[in-house]
Amino acid sequence: MELETRNPYDGKIVSKVKITEENNAKDIFKNSKKEQKSWAKDLENRIAYMKDILIPNMLKAKKELAELMSMEMGKSITQSIAEIDKTVKMIEYFISNAHDFLSDEVISTEAKRSYVSFEPLGVIFLIMPWNYPLWQVSRAAIPAMLAGNSIVLKHASIVSGSSKKIEEIFDSPLFKTVIVKGSSALDLIKYSDGVSFTGSTNVGRQIYMESAKNIKKVVLELGGSDPFIVLKSADLKFAAHNAALGRLQNNGQSCIASKRFIVNESIYNDFRKELENAFARIKIGNQMDPETYLGPVSSDSQSEILREQINQLKSLGKITSYGDDHGNMIPPTIADLNSPYNEEVFGPIALLRKFRTPEEALGIANEIEFGLGASIWGDPEEADSYITGIESGMVFVNKIVASDPRLPFGGVKKSGVGRELSRHGLLEFTNKKTVWIQDQK
Repeated sequence: MELETRNPYDGKIVSKVKITEENNAKDIFKNSKKEQKSWAKDLENRIAYMKDILIPNMLKAKKELAELMSMEMGKSITQSIAEIDKTVKMIEYFISNAHDFLSDEVISTEAKRSYVSFEPLGVIFLIMPWNYPLWQVSRAAIPAMLAGNSIVLKHASIVSGSSKKIEEIFDSPLFKTVIVKGSSALDLIKYSDGVSFTGSTNVGRQIYMESAKNIKKVVLELGGSDPFIVLKSADLKFAAHNAALGRLQNNGQSCIASKRFIVNESIYNDFRKELENAFARIKIGNQMDPETYLGPVSSDSQSEILREQINQLKSLGKITSYGDDHGNMIPPTIADLNSPYNEEVFGPIALLRKFRTPEEALGIANEIEFGLGASIWGDPEEADSYITGIESGMVFVNKIVASDPRLPFGGVKKSGVGRELSRHGLLEFTNKKTVWIQDQK
């Protein structure tokens, strides 16, 4: 059997990929475990592979992979190229820091020598989303592989062509893909030694339960509905420009996209006008046009969800769109609300609310079940007074929330468990082994 992927802009078939049979999937995990044993022995070989094979392969395939990603899930071709460039920089960062991150941590005790060593767990099963087809995979895979683990990837079905291309780029028995349905992925968890999942909270809950049933280590990067707090002291043009980028990048389909705009009531109208102007300037259309910033959302089902959410929002406030709504093209939209909306909106729709006091702003920011990232716009000293009150894994001041390999990435509440990136992320899938050595007498 084959799985077809389609371009969300015109509906044309992009790729056809053979579905992995159950027995073949089991064999992939078995072989991955066998390969991992020797892979784990030599950090220098792992670094050399990344430097001499993986990065050159990725750069050589950049144009082909970027086009494939954009055609399958709808992001602007320029953003796909940027995603690959960012991934290469991330790999270079972990290569340069691998020795420091994985060095034994010496602890002073009564022992002759005591330390913590960091050993790989084995085969890490990645269950990944479609919105950043390469970056999401790589930011989980690269640190885990450098730590000595091997990878089996189950990618989202709509980017199956990209998934196979990524496997080709990695060109290693330590990185293999399985093309299976989501329900089948749950059945494969028991063959792994750890699971990294990025996606919705509902699916994450199922993966968490299945992993717990089989006692597997997990990292979950789940939903987000990030607050974007605009203080009275904010530079409104600067804040609105970044608000538009933060809401519309990747066609609004990002867990860390700015989604809820919480604005001081004294500047609300002025900020809204600036945001409206920024939205109106966005070029919308075919994602393969380098001038396009906002392409189609990823699928028919995703556009249906967004239109249903827009209808729900109409009962809560005023809805204004800036462009034509057709097919999978959802135009930039502003929803002026007077009450909470607790669902994550995974598309180019900005939810605006007013606040009067810092306490009210924090109350609105924290009123939902998500706690991934947040940004605050205005005088840095004033913004600093808000940081400890925000329930999230990340807070950025005068910058939209972003993933940076130097910093841990992850959330609290129903936005996830564990961390990706930085040394914290690299060590997630390691055994922190305590070692105590002393003389016989």
